[in-house]
Amino acid sequence: MSIKHPRELEQLKAIGAIVGRTLNKLTVLVKPGVSTAELNGLCMRMLEQEGALSSPPRAYNFPGAICISVNEEAIHGIPGGYVIQAGDLVKLDLTAEKDGFIADAAISVNVPPARPVAVTLAACAESAFRNALKVVRPGRRISDIGRAVEAEVNRQGFSVIRGLCGHGVGRAIHEDPQIPNFFDPLASGELTEGLVFTIEPIISAGNGKARLERDGWTIRTVDSSLAAHYEHTIVVTRNEPILLTAM
Repeated sequence: MSIKHPRELEQLKAIGAIVGRTLNKLTVLVKPGVSTAELNGLCMRMLEQEGALSSPPRAYNFPGAICISVNEEAIHGIPGGYVIQAGDLVKLDLTAEKDGFIADAAISVNVPPARPVAVTLAACAESAFRNALKVVRPGRRISDIGRAVEAEVNRQGFSVIRGLCGHGVGRAIHEDPQIPNFFDPLASGELTEGLVFTIEPIISAGNGKARLERDGWTIRTVDSSLAAHYEHTIVVTRNEPILLTAM
């Protein structure tokens, strides 16, 4: 969406703050012995206490309040019986709504004792996001974002999972425009003041190829390499962009 009225920004900030708080609370609960189903239940209760709802079940009939993807799973992991183990790399991806406004964020959590490559990979996803954020100004091109993400990921020796990208958000989970995580000359759209979208580097320690699992939701790396994900919902302004889901 593109913000047309200050009231819309306030409502987006409200749901963005809820998403950020909820992910913060869940992050500290990602420990050995906790199942992904338990984390999902906790997420549901946290959102309920905030007067918010998880968006994917409502929009797509996703079987969970939050996507929880572990190790080689990149995105859209279904909460269930899996029990978190020491050394796991866990991705928490939360999209929630309140009063008709939606925000989306994700974080990669290393469970101690973390593997060095997992620590570096998760940090790379975040640094790629931060580098991309620097180019978010009115008049810049969407392709500038992908260029910045890809450059940082390649610099650190990792790979962008090319089929997965950021997107417009605000009134629906997925809106135009798409925001590739690599330089795509066809992504020539211009960033405009008030535009709301996500930047979300989704990267792997391997060759960057991914496949859809038989459950119809989970996407994992083909070569079973670790994957990391970092995401925020942002608003373009004439000055610094606003991170709606800042944690």
